[in-house]
Amino acid sequence: MLSTIVHAQERRALRRRLRVDCQVVRERDFALVGREALDLSPHGMLVTADRAVLTGEPLVVAFRLPGSAWWFDAEGAVSRVLHGRRPGDRGRCFAVEFEGLDSAVKFFLHVALQGVPPAIPTRERRVDYAATVRSAAS
Repeated sequence: MLSTIVHAQERRALRRRLRVDCQVVRERDFALVGREALDLSPHGMLVTADRAVLTGEPLVVAFRLPGSAWWFDAEGAVSRVLHGRRPGDRGRCFAVEFEGLDSAVKFFLHVALQGVPPAIPTRERRVDYAATVRSAAS
């Protein structure tokens, strides 16, 4: 599970802006915590929160790509919680990082998402202080 914030250019896979019907269930009490994903990658998804979740909380996810009859099942964990307070936030959401997803399924998702536009980052780019110091020194 990711323990730090990762900028879009440093991600393992490009997130694709795609509304996906899903069912995200909290493992500890089997409560439905989300029904719609706002973006998707072979490694995870951003889900609109129907209930509160905690970072690191184990989840069970089922989702279907639009226009597809295939449902995908995955286990995952909450890697980030957005409370909807920052400019650009799309309300209360949480990010799910898939765990143990079969490599064939990851490849299928990668191929299926190829033509879908990327999710637009809502945060400002982080300042690279080391590069700034190197630039000033030269």
